[in-house]
Amino acid sequence: MTTIQAAVQASEWAVVGVSEAQHKFGRQIFEHLRAHGYRVQAVNPRLAPALADGTPVRASLRELDPVPTVVNVVVPPSEAEGILQQCRELGVAIVWFQPGAEDPVAIARARAAGQVVVGDGACALIEAHGPAA
Repeated sequence: MTTIQAAVQASEWAVVGVSEAQHKFGRQIFEHLRAHGYRVQAVNPRLAPALADGTPVRASLRELDPVPTVVNVVVPPSEAEGILQQCRELGVAIVWFQPGAEDPVAIARARAAGQVVVGDGACALIEAHGPAA
């Protein structure tokens, strides 16, 4: 089983970089995952504690309950190292960087340390269509 297959079969996700703006990828991915049956938590320190529609938003990955199996990252590459560190500390199984969010150096270090990372251009909007039953 590939890493992408394992990720899309997992039901617990978080999206780092959720936005209020419907046209932004962080919001589109969050809504796509919810619409396809994933249990997904939103993370954005600038929007916590909630979106305008009342959806809870956490300020950091450390506030998530439960810890998700997959963390989808939709933020600038400069934030990759910190997100990977938090995911290691929390025991997140898979970290998925959306196209444009990847930091190749941080991803290579994480993989060398045994962390499982999707960071090669795969998009959750295309790949994720519902968790395994």
